[in-house]
Amino acid sequence: MNLASTRISLDDDLDAINAHFLRQGYTDGLPIVPPTEARVRAMLAGTKRPPHESLGRIEPSNCEATVEKIAINAVMAGCRPEYMPVLIAAFELMTRREWLLGSMQSTTNPLTPMLILNGPICKRLNVNCGAGVMGPGWQANATLGRAIRLVLVNVGGAVPGDVDKCTQGFVGKYGLCVGENEEESPWPPFHTTRGFAAGDSVVTAVGVNSSTSIHDSS
Repeated sequence: MNLASTRISLDDDLDAINAHFLRQGYTDGLPIVPPTEARVRAMLAGTKRPPHESLGRIEPSNCEATVEKIAINAVMAGCRPEYMPVLIAAFELMTRREWLLGSMQSTTNPLTPMLILNGPICKRLNVNCGAGVMGPGWQANATLGRAIRLVLVNVGGAVPGDVDKCTQGFVGKYGLCVGENEEESPWPPFHTTRGFAAGDSVVTAVGVNSSTSIHDSS
């Protein structure tokens, strides 16, 4: 399996590596997992799709979102290899012209993509679908959302304060990924309302603003 990405040589020191990536603008400000070739190859083992395959062009840079580039950013975000199909599905959706990703990338509004997962994939990946679903503590939720943001910056070119014109920012732009609490919901699962079977694993990507909490204390 040949990889196309440029190799760089850095001291084997985590602080030095993170400092370099931060200077280059490759991170979200948080420490990253160094995307060594071995780690990227391990991440690519999570999918049968070839590394060179393009999932579409990410606006506004219009650079190709190849499977390899997704894997590199997934490593940096702290993802596990089994998360790759979710990320691939998400970018196949978000690179469609009608999704208007370019407008979201450059707007002054605090818009950000949010992934909603439905079906067996939630249990398989241990996705939080209940209390604290938008908060910390769950690797799948946190790192899948973060990987989306890193790709949007590193492949799509949405550098905050430059291309990304969001005025005050929004904490959700670090990453948002949730699972629907299908078992306790009074409504049909969201993906079934869009034509999928209840037993299908489905990834939905939507553009969202900041959340409003609704608390029932009765």
